[in-house]
Amino acid sequence: MAETLLALRGIVVRYDGNTALQLPSLVVQSGDVLAILGPNGAGKSTLLRVMALLQRPDEGTVELFGIDAQPTNSLKLRRRVAAVFQNPLLLNESVYDNAALGLRLRGMGRRDIERQITPWLERFAIGHLANRAVRSLSGGEAQRTSLARAFAVEPELLLLDEPFAALDPVSRATLLRDFQAILRATKTTAVLVTHDRQEGFSLADRIGVLKDGRLLQLGAREEIFFQPASESVAAIVGVENRFKGEVAAFDGEFSMIVVDGIKLFARGRWSAGAKVVVCIRPEEISFAPRQCRGQGWHQFTGKIVDIAAGIDDYRMTLNCGSCRWVALLPRRQFKALGLALGDEAVFGCDAAALHVIGADEIRQRFCD
Repeated sequence: MAETLLALRGIVVRYDGNTALQLPSLVVQSGDVLAILGPNGAGKSTLLRVMALLQRPDEGTVELFGIDAQPTNSLKLRRRVAAVFQNPLLLNESVYDNAALGLRLRGMGRRDIERQITPWLERFAIGHLANRAVRSLSGGEAQRTSLARAFAVEPELLLLDEPFAALDPVSRATLLRDFQAILRATKTTAVLVTHDRQEGFSLADRIGVLKDGRLLQLGAREEIFFQPASESVAAIVGVENRFKGEVAAFDGEFSMIVVDGIKLFARGRWSAGAKVVVCIRPEEISFAPRQCRGQGWHQFTGKIVDIAAGIDDYRMTLNCGSCRWVALLPRRQFKALGLALGDEAVFGCDAAALHVIGADEIRQRFCD
């Protein structure tokens, strides 16, 4: 059974009398990589500061490594944790000296520091910059220095506050790939807070969705992104197709849901008359023709009313009269189909890709 490294219970943080964070329970176990996903102002940075013992909550307890954190022991506990922030907190010294700072503060000798630091500088591809002053670094190089410093102290828990957000796209993509490989190779337990869906999905095993200081859902990344527990979660994780409807019948395998006169079939039992929201991700929309029709496959014809070009994908909005669908089509397929604004296009989706949420459902999942 995995060891519990961090446990938050009954956490409440208030600013000027307003509740900024309210978290009944959150547990991080050894080996976890957890991403906290949410919009700006959701309370993500507040949550990370509480985890790092940099901010005491107004209510609740923080346990690190099985120890109840108190002012008297917080410094000792923090030495077992490393934190990386959006803006690298670097001294006006060399790359090497900044990367070695945590080890120096722990009293390690010069030769031992060199033995421990050098491999991390190489892994983060900044070994050739060791003697360079940090003021001459690019944003990506500065953040690599900050990450090397964090990993060098061999933390039992790594906390990251949007560490890639301030980087230019090229630096960000390269560092994200390198960091992902290092995180997996070292099996470091980490908590990452971010508003970037792709970043959270690619790095984390589990994802928590935070909004207005409350954890709306916590679970495996596939569950969060493809089976959101509420319409609010669906919106945050990028499920753009969300249609309100009413269940008409259930045949033992499929529920028939009427959305603005259109019949949709989704797997799962729902009572007739139930108000629901039918969700499907834009990536699940297909433009490949299908001969087979029926409950297992939905096919529609819609007018393309908007096209947004991307390097990898084209985002299209299609008007089907009663509702609009958003589809994300790989660039090569878009070009092959020769689609253009104003065209009538045939598209469809598998019933298995539809996810149904109760319209009035508010489910919050907290894991112990």
